[in-house]
Amino acid sequence: MFKKLAFTFLGLAVLSCAKETQPKPSGELRLEYPAPTYSKFSSPCNFGFEYSTFAKIEDAKNPCWYYIDYPKMKAKVFITYFPVNNDLDLHVKESEKMVYEHTIKASSIDTKTFSYPERKVFGNFYELKGPSASNLQFFVTDSTKHYVTANLYFNSRPKPDSLAPAVDYIKKDLLHLIDTFEWK
Repeated sequence: MFKKLAFTFLGLAVLSCAKETQPKPSGELRLEYPAPTYSKFSSPCNFGFEYSTFAKIEDAKNPCWYYIDYPKMKAKVFITYFPVNNDLDLHVKESEKMVYEHTIKASSIDTKTFSYPERKVFGNFYELKGPSASNLQFFVTDSTKHYVTANLYFNSRPKPDSLAPAVDYIKKDLLHLIDTFEWK
């Protein structure tokens, strides 16, 4: 009787282990960011804009230079201000040079020109696709006295697929920044 019971358990054990295991599909990280809310920023350097409260603004090394820091994304937008002294073309060329230095890694560069004559806000917005060090850049000017440029950088290797959700989120914030940009 004991032998029959032992053989039955042994047989069940062998049969239950006969099924092949199936590999689980690899999961992907789902990045979710909060719905944007905005706060006003006013610089003593004659400009202001709205920025996402998901970020924080910090002073940079030079006066009138700022960081918009996205600590949870490990990203910073570097904002620099320059007064225009009959050298607007030089500033625009320098900004374009910064953009096109990334053509080595960027697979494409989309340029959008914007113009808000009622606020004297003019400029270009650049979106760099591919494994570029800077994914978004823009400049804003009143074309006579003031010039502001901004560049987005992540504190990580440029991996377009994994950075795409963060880039999209920050892109919307920067477009809102441009839409609310004003000179004093």
